[in-house]
Amino acid sequence: MTRILGIDPGSRITGYGVLDNQTNSIAYIASGCIRASQAEFPERLKQIFSGLSEIVTTYQPDALAIEQVFMHKNADSALKLGQARGAAICAAVVNNLPVFEYPSRVVKKTVVGRGAADKVQVRHMVQYLLQLSGTLQIDASDALAIALCHCHRHVYDKRQTHDLITT
Repeated sequence: MTRILGIDPGSRITGYGVLDNQTNSIAYIASGCIRASQAEFPERLKQIFSGLSEIVTTYQPDALAIEQVFMHKNADSALKLGQARGAAICAAVVNNLPVFEYPSRVVKKTVVGRGAADKVQVRHMVQYLLQLSGTLQIDASDALAIALCHCHRHVYDKRQTHDLITT
């Protein structure tokens, strides 16, 4: 069994999702959001780092999966997102977790079947695949989607490696 911590980084709201990737199934463990205060930006980065460090301590994941930065029309927003990702990645590396990065389109294609799926479609599929009732927060469902993507891609990569070795 491998425990995966998925992260949807944001400078104000960072979503997280924890899954156990077992041999023939994926089990939901936890999800939620770290909401940074209205403080100055460096303080918000500290809150992201501290919040994720606490989550790592609580859930003891084996790996972190995080969304890659993508460029919006607003360069300032992309830079802040990149810095929030950096705080999240540092929280993982300080705790000796390997970090895996996935583009947004790959996550959506893996979970929904379409790389251009919207956030509501992603949330619906995450809830369906993990058999969750109620309504997840969008940032938490995005984080769970990233963790699901890692679970599926990691198994696929292992199969590919096994096929290459046995061929």
